[in-house]
Amino acid sequence: MPERQTILGLVDSIGNKEQRCVDIVQQYLDRIQQLDKHLNCFREVYAERALDQAKKVDKQIEAGKDVGPLAGLPIAIKDNIVTEFGNSCCGSRFLENYKSPFTSTAASRLINSGAIIIGKTNCDEFAMGSSNEHCAFGIVHNPWDSNCVPGGSSGGSAAAVAAGLCTAALGSDTGGSIRQPAAFCNVVGAKPTYGRVSRYGLAAFGSSLDQIGPITQDVKDAALLLKILAGADEHDSTSAQLPVPDYLAQIDTPIDRLRVGVPSQYISEYNSDAVNEAVRNAVEVYRDQGAEIVDIDMPLTEYGVAAYYVIAPAEASSNLARYDGIRFGKRAEIGPDENLTDLYEKSRSQGFGPEVKRRIMLGTFVLSAGYYDAYYKRAMQVRRLIKEEYDSAFAKCDILLGPTTPTPAFEIGEKTDPLSMYLGDVYTAITNIAGICAISLPGGFQRSNDRLLPIGIQIQCNAFDEQTMFRAARMFESQTDFHKVQPELAKTGNL
Repeated sequence: MPERQTILGLVDSIGNKEQRCVDIVQQYLDRIQQLDKHLNCFREVYAERALDQAKKVDKQIEAGKDVGPLAGLPIAIKDNIVTEFGNSCCGSRFLENYKSPFTSTAASRLINSGAIIIGKTNCDEFAMGSSNEHCAFGIVHNPWDSNCVPGGSSGGSAAAVAAGLCTAALGSDTGGSIRQPAAFCNVVGAKPTYGRVSRYGLAAFGSSLDQIGPITQDVKDAALLLKILAGADEHDSTSAQLPVPDYLAQIDTPIDRLRVGVPSQYISEYNSDAVNEAVRNAVEVYRDQGAEIVDIDMPLTEYGVAAYYVIAPAEASSNLARYDGIRFGKRAEIGPDENLTDLYEKSRSQGFGPEVKRRIMLGTFVLSAGYYDAYYKRAMQVRRLIKEEYDSAFAKCDILLGPTTPTPAFEIGEKTDPLSMYLGDVYTAITNIAGICAISLPGGFQRSNDRLLPIGIQIQCNAFDEQTMFRAARMFESQTDFHKVQPELAKTGNL
């Protein structure tokens, strides 16, 4: 597989009968067997099931039957998106070997479109992390440099797409968990507007923040997948009752007089020099296409991480209360003199990892009597102010342009202080707080130890304006070749 195979490219080759689905699936399974022992992207792979489905699709095509838009294409999904087949563990020992009684809406929509779920990808436990170092089933390695993290919490999905182990993958994004790993792995990651994609069957972390979205090779593939994933769902009352545009319809048509807002806070001394240079380069790419560059001031940017790490743990504390060792999940052994409280304490202590425990304790603290007003209530007030600041910005521009992360991928074990890890979410978490949409694109590279480390460029758009987001993203992608550059592992199969 010397060249990246996009979804749209494979759809054409299958439709023209240049490739059989079973051969495509086998090709990806062979690469997983060859490379994933080094990367650890997948927690489990459904090889037999995938090949059986591919054979069925081939027979349907031979018989002249209509097949779905994703027919025969192997797509991976994050381990916190449940399916009836396989196990859904959320990267946690607490749910090891847990079998869901139903399939999530997002996965169902892929399957109904003909996609083949090739496996579940490793993620930070319960999607809590920015490096994939907090996965109970091992650390995922970045295919660009195996000593570096792939980002988190959807690191397994991003690394799998970057290494060519699947055509695309689903991730979830609560504070940047699709976009940050996409940036670290040089792929495209889209976070839809809150409510655009059903959360039914997504293990809840922060219920007012979580969204499922695609991780793909390029912008067009992301637009196609979101069209399939998006839309109202009777199982999720927070899903928006709005029509879903055809995101591919005008994606190659540049936007006339596009107003590109560049917040002064996004080109910062806290970013690496290469990241700031990538943002400046992106500004010039848009300027060369006739876009109007608008200076924007967003002083609340620095408060986004603080607000996020109050709101998200508070919601996590509530959501994870269901994992008690009684109804499902890990149940600890207790002695004859111990009681129900002891069972809860032991089960949760043994089942949860350190990062999940940290966030549960933080969330419980900010919701507790005497601290609610000082922390949670104030964070929610800041959230309202942040949303108003975005509303004001989008009155002056169509998109906001900046970096996805302050730095490229860091080395495994480098960030031992939780605060330094959390500050890496400064440009992504604020998007979730505002409930708007955003996309991370390959935007450049930084050379480190004779290897290239990718840099992500982020485009943010107003709520439910994914159509503008994709068209603006395609304007940048069509003028650059960053997305076409592959890690050596993907080209040669060698680390």
